[in-house]
Amino acid sequence: MSAPLHPADAASAALLTDLYELTMAAAYLADGNHGRATFELWVRDLGEHRNFLVAAGLDDALRYLESLRFEGEALAYLRSLGRFSAEALEFLAGLRFTGEVWAMPEGTIAFAGEPLLRVSAPIIEAQLAETFLINAVGFQTLIASKAARVTLAAGEKNWVDFGARRAHGADAALGAARAAWLAGAAATSLVLAGHRFGIPVTGTMAHSYVLSHPSEREAFLAFARTFPEDAVLLIDTFDTVAGAHVAAEAARQLATEGIRVAGVRLDSGDMAMLAHEVRRILDEAGFPDIRILASGGLDEHAVATLAAAAPIDGFGVGTRLATGGGDPSLDAVYKLVQDASGPRMKTSTGKATLPGVKQVYRVEEHGRITGDTIALAGEPGAAGWPLLRQMMAGGRRLDPPEPLTAGRERCRAGLASLPEGLRSLEVKAEAPVRVSEGLQVLARRLGEAHPPAAGLH
Repeated sequence: MSAPLHPADAASAALLTDLYELTMAAAYLADGNHGRATFELWVRDLGEHRNFLVAAGLDDALRYLESLRFEGEALAYLRSLGRFSAEALEFLAGLRFTGEVWAMPEGTIAFAGEPLLRVSAPIIEAQLAETFLINAVGFQTLIASKAARVTLAAGEKNWVDFGARRAHGADAALGAARAAWLAGAAATSLVLAGHRFGIPVTGTMAHSYVLSHPSEREAFLAFARTFPEDAVLLIDTFDTVAGAHVAAEAARQLATEGIRVAGVRLDSGDMAMLAHEVRRILDEAGFPDIRILASGGLDEHAVATLAAAAPIDGFGVGTRLATGGGDPSLDAVYKLVQDASGPRMKTSTGKATLPGVKQVYRVEEHGRITGDTIALAGEPGAAGWPLLRQMMAGGRRLDPPEPLTAGRERCRAGLASLPEGLRSLEVKAEAPVRVSEGLQVLARRLGEAHPPAAGLH
């Protein structure tokens, strides 16, 4: 029997980790180190094209932590590796997550360096969660951030997620569909995402359907008669302009049967030029209400161009959404910032971290973000409201899972609050983020105690 598509649901989900998390856990145990530690997850750099992030993946992270356990099959596999002592395996058999989690709610606008999530727990528990948390939060934040750019590009026009078939695995397809809807997609083509997350599902037809009929006309008529409420006809199997004429003829015949064609889809060629010609053909045939949809290799840049210059009513965005497009990864990290001995920081060149348990405070004026401050949690004098909220205590969620619609609305409001410079798809803008005085002082003090080696800068 195959494993569930969502790794957080699998009985062996605890093994979805890098080996060194487990070897460190065994070494902590051997050291007798059960002290409380805090790790924070953030993105080091936004990449060449992004100006902001949309936090996502939190629900998977919390679900994983609540269910974290090593069961029989997982323990048997670890025993077979011959690396772990009987004591370590016995400890893992009884391990449950007992810590607390603070995080930005899904759909929150964020920037590089800001903690998206922090975990405080006995150090073994917090350490073991690293791989899954980076994977879940990093990937869905990547896709949600890409999707938000498509939403900005589309403006008042709808777009839908077509990315499942090109996503890097079934769980990635699900996560991408979820993140895309969170960040503004009107629907998804992935039926399982609709079932699991309540996302509206949509679809048209494939070229194979047209090819399987004696003619385009017969294919269009058959499909519309099967789905008389929302038929969208794919018109570029042979020649798009000719296909538009055929679609208009089919629509005229179907109208006599009380069937209205909802739309036509373009999937190749010069979309802008073809959209104008198809619009002319449909209008002259008496069908100004038939929508024109476009798909095929689109990203936010293509959507922005077409939305502004062509009579296209909606877009299907697939490969370049579900794979992250031109920025296909996020430099997400999960680092120790405090343990039982106090604040901790790395000082290695290019990978230095900020120490201590932190909070992010945001200020808005006239509905627009004017600045974020990364500060020590509880540091006096920080202006704005805190973005990190407590999500778990004692290893359990404080509230039931939030509806995805709440995160979607939070993202919509967040995008509206972005200053114009940060909304740009083309220009790299400086994020309005500062580090508080107290955090700077602490970082300097710890940095002076462990300076980078001379000559290695």
